[in-house]
This record gives sequence, structure tokens and C-alpha cells, in this order.
Amino acid sequence: MDYKDAGVDIEAGRAFVEKIRANVESTHRSEVLGGLGGFGGYFQIPSGYKQPVLVSGTDGVGTKLKLAHSLNRHDTVGIDLVAMCVNDVLTSGAQPLFFLDYLATGQLNPQQLAEVVEGIVEGCHLSNCALLGGETAEMPGFYAVGEYDLAGFCVGIVEKSLLLDGSQVQVGDVAIGLASSGVHSNGFSLVRKILETQGLSWDYCPEILGGKSLAETLLTPTQIYVKPILELLASDIKIHGMAHITGGGLPENLPRCLNKNQSIQINPNSWEILPIFKWLAEAGQVNKAAMFDTFNMGIGFVVVVSAAQVHAALNWFKNKGIAAYRIGEVVEGKGELVGLDF
Repeated sequence: MDYKDAGVDIEAGRAFVEKIRANVESTHRSEVLGGLGGFGGYFQIPSGYKQPVLVSGTDGVGTKLKLAHSLNRHDTVGIDLVAMCVNDVLTSGAQPLFFLDYLATGQLNPQQLAEVVEGIVEGCHLSNCALLGGETAEMPGFYAVGEYDLAGFCVGIVEKSLLLDGSQVQVGDVAIGLASSGVHSNGFSLVRKILETQGLSWDYCPEILGGKSLAETLLTPTQIYVKPILELLASDIKIHGMAHITGGGLPENLPRCLNKNQSIQINPNSWEILPIFKWLAEAGQVNKAAMFDTFNMGIGFVVVVSAAQVHAALNWFKNKGIAAYRIGEVVEGKGELVGLDF
């Protein structure tokens, strides 16, 4: 017997690495040293920093992968994977530098996983982040054939004096919400439960979605906010804090960017709730409190600025073609989101 008899195809693994090599290396920045295939990836710290601080983050795609598996469509979840990590790192004011992925599967399918990597590469291009390396683990008996799991890891950099850690936020500052592209990568366990309860398939086209199927709508990848936010950080508009709206929605994530003894008074009627959330709430008979605790509800990222710069910030986003809304104000409090009195 050999390893292939046990379900692990070493040659297929080698062929997979060669299949993705050129695509992966297309993400490499000038600071990348060496190529793909070593035991570690090498990245030279960019010049110009006096006190560089490295910021790291790791995340996955969650049960959104179940949708990709069911539909045999794998070209968007890689973008989700990168987005979940780089958007987190971005909240500290850091520029993402490099990304690594971990991909585990029951049986290596080079074409399927190459599509996943294509999405990861696209996410890295969208965030100017080098795909420095990764691990592909073939684990027969652990994952079903055709299924895989993903995890990602990102490292960014920021000047110590510019690190956003909550201390810059002041009472009276204003929260500006940036539109999400949809459900992003959180809440899919509830999404699947709603469809299961209603006996619906992913191909179902609710009228409210304007002819789009649930599959097309829900597979829309997570918005990557890196490039516009880094441009804003380099402008005259001073950002005091940022939040990435992921699992737990606005109530859990927005207060994480605050200073001590602060809360945010939010106006839930200040932005457009996307049609997919309206449909999920109605189809699943989910109350508003549970919707806000589970989903981003149309706001994927939040920046906090002084009241004096709100108008300039909103105009800046408008000129960039990014939907942005004044959604709340920093008040004295206990680290809560107030105003969601459903």
C-alpha cells in the first residue's frame, strides 16, 4: 500500500501547486523575497516607518462554504476569505501587507481548489496584499468528498503614532456607515435554516430581489474596503476610529472602536436596508433585534470622524462612488450601541 491507497494523492498536490503558482505570484509586492514553495514566506518591512507596528488578523468564511459546496461554485468564497481578514486589520489604520491561507479538503480536486485560489488572488489584488504562501491539506475521512474548509491570516503595518486603538474617539464624534454588498460572510447558519424551514432552494427568485436568485445574491462576495480607506487616511480628513461589521452585527462590532465610558447612539432609519435582509426577516419571521444581532443589515464598515469633518467625509465617499450614511453619534455610556429599541 501507499499514501494514495489511503486517500492522499501527493502527485495531485504537486500538480495543484504548479497550477496556481503564476496566479499566486501575480499578487507579490516588491517587498516579497523568494517565490512559492519554501517552508516559509519572506516579506521585507517597507521603508519609511519610524516605529512600525505589525497588526495581524485571522478568520474564515463560516458556513457560507455550504452554499459554495451545494452550488459547486467556488470563485467568490476566496474573496470573502481575504475580505474578512484585511477589513479587520484595516480598522487599526494598518495597511495589509501579506496574506496566507489554509485550505483543507477530503479529496484534492485541483480544478475546484484552483477556483478558490483565484478568488483569494482577486481579494489580494483588491487589497494590494501579497499572497505569501499557504497550506493545502488533504484529509480523507475528515471532510466529505467535494467539501473543503478555509482559513486565512493577514499581517498589516501602521506607524505607531497613527495606530487607531479607540483613544482618539471623542464624545460628539459621528459614525459614518459604508454600504455592504449584501450578507457578506456572517449569518449563513440562519440563512440556511430559513430556506430549510420554507422548503426553498437556492435557485428561488424572490420578487424583492428583482429577478436575482438567492444563490446569486448570497454568493456576492464581502466588500473589501482597504483601498478607499487607506486613501482617506492619507487625506486631510482625520479618522478617529473604525469598525468592521461582521458576526454580531452593529450591536457587537461598532462599540469595539470606542474609548472608555463611551457608547454610540445609532439611528437605524438613516440608511437603506438591502432587499435581501427584508426578505430574510419576512421569510424567517425574524424580529428586528435578531436581524441586527446576526447580519450587517446593509452597513459593512464604519468610520468615526469629528462632527466638523462629517460633511467633508460624506462628500469624499460620494466622489469615490461609495454609498455612505451618517448613522450615529458617540455619546457618554458603557460601551454599548443605543437606539435599537425594537
